[in-house]
Amino acid sequence: MKLKTLLFVFLAFFPLAAQAEQGDPVSMETMLLDVPTAEVLDRYQASFTTRAYSHGTVMESIDFGVYPRINIGISVASHELVGDSSSVKVLDPDFQAKWKIFDGNLYIPAIAIGYDGRRYGYGYQNRIYTYPVNKNKEYMDDRKGGYLSLTREIIIPGLDATAGLNFSDFDFDELYMFTGMSYTVQDMVGLVAEWDNIRNMRDSRLNIAARFYLHPSLVLDAGVRRIGRGDESERILQIRYVTNF
Repeated sequence: MKLKTLLFVFLAFFPLAAQAEQGDPVSMETMLLDVPTAEVLDRYQASFTTRAYSHGTVMESIDFGVYPRINIGISVASHELVGDSSSVKVLDPDFQAKWKIFDGNLYIPAIAIGYDGRRYGYGYQNRIYTYPVNKNKEYMDDRKGGYLSLTREIIIPGLDATAGLNFSDFDFDELYMFTGMSYTVQDMVGLVAEWDNIRNMRDSRLNIAARFYLHPSLVLDAGVRRIGRGDESERILQIRYVTNF
């Protein structure tokens, strides 16, 4: 128990060991919660995100601005890391990439294409629900896969809207949609809402979160995923740190 707790603290606060310059921007949001925006990190920027969610799972994601407009990253999760379980399992790493192909203008939103391999809800087939479960499905939420995302500020300053399409594992027969909005008040606190995985009502997910800007380089999210889905709903805590390399 003590070893797992120490490991969790290390994963959560390891990014803070990097030296940030005052003013490193976090205001350019590359993600809502699960929905990717059309924004990217600048070249030589790095983003470290630690998410704690259901069943004691902790996921660490690292993204880099390797070229102008191009980000790449990797994520890895440990299942049942937090808690009393003795069966901690390190899950397969996932890969993500994004290319911002258009900055946007007065009439056209910013546009990005990318790939997101992150999955959530490991051990889905082993859980007990009151409705049918796909016994061959290992994760509750499939990876987003390839996607197209459009983002722009609308109506008032600080209110950004995102919408897009995605196809998990490049299966074009299963095309999904996503949309979301974020509103930031003076770079101090924000609200995030998104409707993800839209194909039918049963498979879609409604997620909301409060976003707290603790420092120009540090953001804390407290949110709820899969709202209205009974036992599938989950609370998440996420911390993100942006710096230069």
